Amino acid sequence: MSARAPSFQGLSVLVLESRRSREMASLVSTYGGRPVVAPALREVPLESNSDALAFADALVRDEFDIVILLTGVGTRALLAVVDSARGREAFVAALARTRVVARGPKPLAVLRELQVPVWVRVPEPNTWRELVAAIDATGESILGRRVAVQEYGKSNDELLHELERRGARVTRVPVYRWALPDDVEPLRAAVSAVARGELDAALFTTGVQVVHFMEVAGNLGQADAVRDGLRRMVVASIGPTTTEALRNQGIAADLEASHPKMGLLVREAAERGPALLRRKRST
Repeated sequence: MSARAPSFQGLSVLVLESRRSREMASLVSTYGGRPVVAPALREVPLESNSDALAFADALVRDEFDIVILLTGVGTRALLAVVDSARGREAFVAALARTRVVARGPKPLAVLRELQVPVWVRVPEPNTWRELVAAIDATGESILGRRVAVQEYGKSNDELLHELERRGARVTRVPVYRWALPDDVEPLRAAVSAVARGELDAALFTTGVQVVHFMEVAGNLGQADAVRDGLRRMVVASIGPTTTEALRNQGIAADLEASHPKMGLLVREAAERGPALLRRKRST
């Protein structure tokens, strides 16, 4: 007898994803859920790319010992900035002769395309803790080393602190930032629906979604009501970094994907969500 297929069993599921919102909503529907789509962010290139260009110029002059690339999107954005203003050949050559740390598979894929060797590959779940531990595991001290960190959206203060605590001379390289969507109305409607207890589950695929969702809730004077509403829903997180962002907002994740992949998050939420919801609401 085959195992029962995962199913949301008709639950309403809040989808906060932006770039892949249609794909994620389709997955929710495939697993028997009713998707409520409210994109929570958009990527905005920095108005001035002076920091990124200054980093590129310094790298070409061999002024960095280690470069840490945190995201694939950010790595490609950095390449685009350099390509448009300087040309990438000298930059890629300089990157190839520098020790490069890739946080997870997406920046690693970009580096493979560029044929740039990788010094440290950060294992799952790819948080700042694994990143620092992977550098420590090389057995090499970073005391006095000049370290550039490609940032994505906001500074990772914990990572910067740990690198500096080990004596590194850290330079932040911001490439793009996150902003609220151009059309915030779907997000406002979702906030109000959660506050009124009208939704059953919420899927968070990045910590920035958490921050923006609660920012909109605060602007509407509904932050406490939203926290209460989420306690009566199934809150699903794609991974440890997002779970930590939820915790920082006073929200507990009911489940975390076994691997930080969107498809797994939706499937596992469908597998476990209905039973979790019954349990939460019965207590």
